Amino acid sequence: MRIKWLGHSAFLLTASDGTRIVTDPYRPDGEIAYGRITERADFVTVSHNHFDHNDVAGVPGSPRVIRSSGSHKAGGVSISGFDSFHDDVAGIRRGKNIIFVFEDGGLRVAHLGDLGHVPTEQAGAIGRVDVALIPIGGYFTIDPAGAQRTAELLQARVVVPMHYKTAKCSLPIVGVEEFTHGRANVKRFGTEVEVSADGLPTGPEIWVLKYAL
Repeated sequence: MRIKWLGHSAFLLTASDGTRIVTDPYRPDGEIAYGRITERADFVTVSHNHFDHNDVAGVPGSPRVIRSSGSHKAGGVSISGFDSFHDDVAGIRRGKNIIFVFEDGGLRVAHLGDLGHVPTEQAGAIGRVDVALIPIGGYFTIDPAGAQRTAELLQARVVVPMHYKTAKCSLPIVGVEEFTHGRANVKRFGTEVEVSADGLPTGPEIWVLKYAL
């Protein structure tokens, strides 16, 4: 699978059969100044109904939209959605969030959306995670410490940070260095990486991508 970070919580996942999935498409609007998404998609997943995660109309290609928990198919990719919360008080402040797990050729990639709590109760159902696309910015989501606990809980081999402050995101959240500072297992890439079940690192690694838009 190829994983391309478009910006914020939006990724383009290109499966081994060519199926193209965009996660949590944002609407460029003030504090979210990434460019408009121009990547064509066959499917779009939406973790929750906020403007910086649900701009389905802005994604080219008339994609099928998946915005519910449970089991789904996207071409050759199996998708499982797990209910969680956008805050640490069972959704009272910000509502629900869906964690999506994409399985392609034995590789399991989890997109955690705007997760607002360490998913202790969901971890057993989620099962093994090879690659975790995980928010780290705090305030609206888990913070760097919560992201680290979540990665350990899910036993992720690769953690790709998302939903953090950049030159194109002025939300009151922290930058990626708050998560990576002092860690020896950090690797930096361009806008995309390719990963397979048999090409995972032997120990946990943090992969920092550049935003594409």
